[in-house]
Amino acid sequence: MSAGLARGGFPQTPKAPREGRKSYSPVKRRRKARRLSVAYETSEGEEGEGAERLQAPSWQPQDWRRQLDNIRTMRSGKDAPVDQLGAEHCFDPSASPKQVQRYQVLLSLMLSSQTKDQVTAGAMQRLRARGLTVDSILQTDDSTLGTLIYPVGFWRSKVKYIKQTTAILQQRYGGDIPASVAELVALPGVGPKMAHLAMAVAWGTVSGIAVDTHVHRIANRLRWTKEATRSPEETRRALEEWLPRELWREINGLLVGFGQQTCLPVRPHCHACLNRALCPAAQGL
Repeated sequence: MSAGLARGGFPQTPKAPREGRKSYSPVKRRRKARRLSVAYETSEGEEGEGAERLQAPSWQPQDWRRQLDNIRTMRSGKDAPVDQLGAEHCFDPSASPKQVQRYQVLLSLMLSSQTKDQVTAGAMQRLRARGLTVDSILQTDDSTLGTLIYPVGFWRSKVKYIKQTTAILQQRYGGDIPASVAELVALPGVGPKMAHLAMAVAWGTVSGIAVDTHVHRIANRLRWTKEATRSPEETRRALEEWLPRELWREINGLLVGFGQQTCLPVRPHCHACLNRALCPAAQGL
């Protein structure tokens, strides 16, 4: 509230100074208000002591750094399927112009849903052998496209989504893919995980944590969420509340490979896991 204004914005009449009290000073009141305003701006927009005092410490899971270091050690061989066949390995790096590469990244992500990396990579090889571009996909009939991508999961639905999304890209984006998560998830067949990975791989921008079923499962087993989450998207929001942003890009590939090799959906290899003594889920096995 500005000096000299009462509640509701009406002018305030200064009271006459009483004997023994300091006289009313509008100048001093204005200076005090200005100092408070600066402190508030610092806490909102800058790093500093003011921000540390006003921001409550965020929740973090117990022993998460030790757990993460152990997972890095177990993943040091980089020999999981995702390490050779993930989205960043399925596009043609020699394709020109760059928009063709970005389109191929998005297409590989659309194919990867509910599909093993080996199957996705095989479908991408068959598509690339025919020249994988926006124009070539639009000129391919649905039956042929289905044959090329089979046996990816839900291949019939993906034929429809690929055709619809490709037409939108041609009409609205000049054959390129959008450069924002909001525009990407608006495309048929593109979910949040795909959008965040597309931003990272195709545009080199970390927009959020890409959470698939592996990341969702492992985050809940390690209790990396304050409460149990019911969906990958709920897990993404929970992780982004506390996980340092510099780890957001790394965490997907790290946990996906860990989930493919050790922390399996059924019968996880807890006996071979360095986190056995630190994992809440392992204590119940």
